[in-house]
Amino acid sequence: MTKWITEEQSLHLKLSAEVDQIYFDGQSDFQHIEVAHSLEYGNMLSLDGVFQTSEKDEFVYHEMIAHVPLFLHPNPKNVLIIGGGDGGVARECVRHACVDKVTMVEIDGKVVELAKKYLPSIANAMICQDPKLTVKIGDGIGYMAQAEDEYDVIIVDCSDPIGPGKGLFTKEFYANTFKALKKDGLFVQQTESPFMHRQLVADVNKYIRAAFPITRLYTAYIPLYPTGMHCFTIGSKTIEPLTWQPNRTQDFATKYYNTDMHKAAFALPNFVKDYLYKK
Repeated sequence: MTKWITEEQSLHLKLSAEVDQIYFDGQSDFQHIEVAHSLEYGNMLSLDGVFQTSEKDEFVYHEMIAHVPLFLHPNPKNVLIIGGGDGGVARECVRHACVDKVTMVEIDGKVVELAKKYLPSIANAMICQDPKLTVKIGDGIGYMAQAEDEYDVIIVDCSDPIGPGKGLFTKEFYANTFKALKKDGLFVQQTESPFMHRQLVADVNKYIRAAFPITRLYTAYIPLYPTGMHCFTIGSKTIEPLTWQPNRTQDFATKYYNTDMHKAAFALPNFVKDYLYKK
């Protein structure tokens, strides 16, 4: 019998993947987790019915959410990841020679456990216990509220704004993020599909603009996510992404990210500009 796992991307749109094995299907203390092997995407992780990552296309998301802010910053030493329980962002962050310390705060230890077991290529830095990486199981919102003038770059690799991820899309959270960054720091957050989730993207952009002097949105194309068009929003204290020029050499291989993609990602289609910046 054919098995499928499905994400309801809207009331009128669903994405389904055929699977031949379900490794885990159960409830953690925070959310419903499903890990399965799909015939198209390889091993996949789903949280509360929303596809989070897959072996086949994860490199796009993880490279773009990590390397864009890390290369924007001239010399990032101390990096904080909020969420990111699959380990993909941590894997990319530790590749930067200038980065000395990466702290990952993930609320759901079950996600970390399952990623290590079923997504080893993504969770590699956690499995190998990279010396730069410290993994903390706990509340990222509370952790951020306690930090001040500490991090060069903060990466918010969160799930959708439901369940444990809901509090990561608020004015208070962005104000605390600003406080946690050093004077030249910046942060990035995944902010859903600019096509499917227009009101959310506009609201988050407005909240971040209220907290940061520089706010920019950029895009990447990720097949697993709604419509394939995904976006990330940056809040920066001093660094302007639109005038960025490379300041150091990329000394590791990537599958998606490069200097041209970095610059091009900030070029927005008119329909996005219209709802972000309309009067």
